[in-house]
Amino acid sequence: QVDVEESGGGAVVPGGSLRLSCTISGLAHSTYCMSWFRQAPGKVHERVASVDDSGAATYADFVQGRFIASREGPFYKLYLQMNTLKPEDTAVYHCAAHLGGCKEPLGMLDAWGQGTLVTVSP
Repeated sequence: QVDVEESGGGAVVPGGSLRLSCTISGLAHSTYCMSWFRQAPGKVHERVASVDDSGAATYADFVQGRFIASREGPFYKLYLQMNTLKPEDTAVYHCAAHLGGCKEPLGMLDAWGQGTLVTVSP
């Protein structure tokens, strides 16, 4: 059974910072792309950042150098340090694991978290 635990969301003012954490247990294979997705109110899900097994991270254009995604070695732990947050970053952030690497198209989805809410407002 796959279990996803996310934490770190909250409310901050514009320009503030948050650090999201995710731990996934119960994955059956050895190679996963771990990603953060987000869904803003009334919008579709969008990929924020991904980290492959080597630790290489890729980011959506809208991140613009403000976020840092990292992954803890052989463990299925994923982090997202978010700095200089903007109101448009307000969304539910989900942690996910896809089989294989992080290039499009992503492999089969093996884990998806319920999400942690990030709210950025004055």
